[in-house]
Amino acid sequence: MRSESLSEVHSSVRTDRKGWRKILAFIGPAYLVSVGYMDPGNWATDIAGGSEFGYKLIWVLLMSNLIAVLLQSLSARLGIVGGMDLAQASKNAYPKWANIPLYILAEIAIAACDLAEIVGMAIGLNLLFGLPLIWGISITAFDTILLLFLLKKGIRTMEIFIVSLVFIIGLSFLIEMFIIGPDYGELAKGFLPSSLNTDGLYIAIGIIGATVMPHNLYLHSSLVQTRKFDRTHEGMKNAIKMNLFDTTIALNMAFFVNVSILVLAAAAFYVNGYFHVAEIQDASKLLNHLFGKAAPTLFAIALIASGQSSTITGTLAGQIVMEGHLNLRIQPWIRRLITRLLAIIPALFTIIYFGDKALGGLLILSQVILSLQLGFAVIPLIHFNSDKKLMKEFTIKLWVKILAWLSAAIIVYLNIHLVIDEISGWIASAGGGKIFIYTLVMPFFIGSIALLAYIFIHPFITSTWKKKSQLPHGQALDFTESASIEYKHIGIAIDFSWNDQKIIKSALNQGGKSATYTFIHVVESAAARYLGKNTMDYETQLDHDSLIKYQKNLSDLGYKSNIQIGFGGAAAEITRIILHHDIDLLVMGAHGHKGFKDMVFGTTVDAVRHKIKIPLFIIN
Repeated sequence: MRSESLSEVHSSVRTDRKGWRKILAFIGPAYLVSVGYMDPGNWATDIAGGSEFGYKLIWVLLMSNLIAVLLQSLSARLGIVGGMDLAQASKNAYPKWANIPLYILAEIAIAACDLAEIVGMAIGLNLLFGLPLIWGISITAFDTILLLFLLKKGIRTMEIFIVSLVFIIGLSFLIEMFIIGPDYGELAKGFLPSSLNTDGLYIAIGIIGATVMPHNLYLHSSLVQTRKFDRTHEGMKNAIKMNLFDTTIALNMAFFVNVSILVLAAAAFYVNGYFHVAEIQDASKLLNHLFGKAAPTLFAIALIASGQSSTITGTLAGQIVMEGHLNLRIQPWIRRLITRLLAIIPALFTIIYFGDKALGGLLILSQVILSLQLGFAVIPLIHFNSDKKLMKEFTIKLWVKILAWLSAAIIVYLNIHLVIDEISGWIASAGGGKIFIYTLVMPFFIGSIALLAYIFIHPFITSTWKKKSQLPHGQALDFTESASIEYKHIGIAIDFSWNDQKIIKSALNQGGKSATYTFIHVVESAAARYLGKNTMDYETQLDHDSLIKYQKNLSDLGYKSNIQIGFGGAAAEITRIILHHDIDLLVMGAHGHKGFKDMVFGTTVDAVRHKIKIPLFIIN
């Protein structure tokens, strides 16, 4: 048994439509995924590649896009047929000691991706409004509110929002292309493969990492499960076909945007002798210088749309990875904040110590990190799609398997080649610092290669598909009838609201006249928080008198009762009173507010239920 991936929106979109409505019902997941293929990280690698090599790296973009379509279709197939996302499948297939580093690597990739989004957003705000980069980066911490709003409105609303942003990006670059007017003959030659030097290889790997993003493989395998379809052979076959259609259109749109950026850089910079434009800000200034104000304005608008849309999908991927690998489920806004802080810290550090100009290099580095993590997501994905016990009649065909393993081999080979080149360069220039490379960098590199080899070999030597729990909690146990539970001491949490009467009646129904009742109230005034039991302010005296009145009412009806007043934090004080007075059932009312008020006023019920070890009866 396992929990559904993204359970709050699982099977929430109906697909039992006819004709074009059925097609539209399936369209969406690939568009959410596609924004990761046109995020600010792509901009940095495409601009660097176009300005330094002209049109020569277009074939790398084409190869990356074809690999992306193949791998994303495999990711969708796993979600549709296997009914689990890539993280859940990895936890199911690999031992715990291997899953922990796989989780850590996935989190590093998501943080690297988020780093690109916040830097891109900050640069876009700087270009459009003149906002300093350090302030732009700080502001991006608050886009959590937008994500919470979209999640609350449902997956369809989120998809419409993202598709709208994708449309803005595509339209902006279409207009840019008309403004600049590239050399179409040279552009066509760029589709033919050519050899790469060391610098070209570094940029090419950055392009691959920026295009075939590992977190998108986790994301897509989960998002396809938001569609409700028949779990029959025909139902799953139709879902796979519709999602392939969705993936092909969405990723080819992303390919158009990436080619547009690279062509823009080649036509505007390479042709005019600007060969090393790695900074997005410099690209905007040059566009302004060469083509007037319209080009950089459209450039900035598309950059902001790109950063915001990619941020949302990166957060969802982080939630999927954490729940899948660790069986750990936390609030989406906390998950978002963790991811964002992991990305903001290196970005702020770079600006403070190296200046604004270093951000372009940081963006490209983030994309290379993404590429280095790809093998750890791609290899398990191919294994799962090849597993007959998991995929049954939907196991991928031999020719698809060959293409998939060839793609994985290209990615892994280029990554290892790059790492060896980089480490060799560090050793050559390190002087006396070589010892740190040999003791810190080399063990990490060797360990990563060993883990990569293990996740490749392990499924070949493990013949059975183990069924592990994918729930962040236990499973149902056998229930046997036993004597009814009698509560001897019942706590009644009182807040002197209209709900008190209902709470008291519910408590009396649980214990009858044989139980003892303790009225609990916590004074939360400023004085109570600082002075505790020494508080004798007006509010405390009124509350004490009101509790005495409740106690007298029960006594007149023949019930045994007493009172307890706490001071300060409600949850902590209620818990303390329960422990000190051996209360075996607590009855309390819901807090009566939700949403933003929860963040402002807190949720006592939630806090109490995590602290106490006795039954809690909540009265709405």
